[in-house]
Amino acid sequence: MRKPYQVVLDTNVLVSAIRSSDGASFKLLSLLQKGFFQHHLSVPLGFEYEEVLHRHAKFLSIDPETIEAILDYTIGTAIPHELFFLWRPCLVDPGDEMVLELAVTANCEYIITHNIRHFSAIKSFSFRAITPRDFLLKIGA
Repeated sequence: MRKPYQVVLDTNVLVSAIRSSDGASFKLLSLLQKGFFQHHLSVPLGFEYEEVLHRHAKFLSIDPETIEAILDYTIGTAIPHELFFLWRPCLVDPGDEMVLELAVTANCEYIITHNIRHFSAIKSFSFRAITPRDFLLKIGA
């Protein structure tokens, strides 16, 4: 059996998961503890998850307790990392730099995102950006 893939989940994957329980992002979150992959997290990315999910919850009529439960689950299943270096500026969207930095630090294979074009500059790295749907296909889920 192959060792679990090492990934970073972009914030937009979590937002997509709370918008619809029918999509690939929700399915991906439901597999966090199934051994197909391990996801990595830094403190700045965790704070971004929290801020963005609470902001979107207001528009989706999701109560704060549900958002906290999603955050607890997502953060609780992550492998934590401290970031000691910066790759700035490298990407089109400066907000994605912390995702790139984490992927480098954690020696990840994939950044899972809905914004593949934001990560077009990572071709020189040993990992690649992939959509939640494509990643699920890759792992056979």
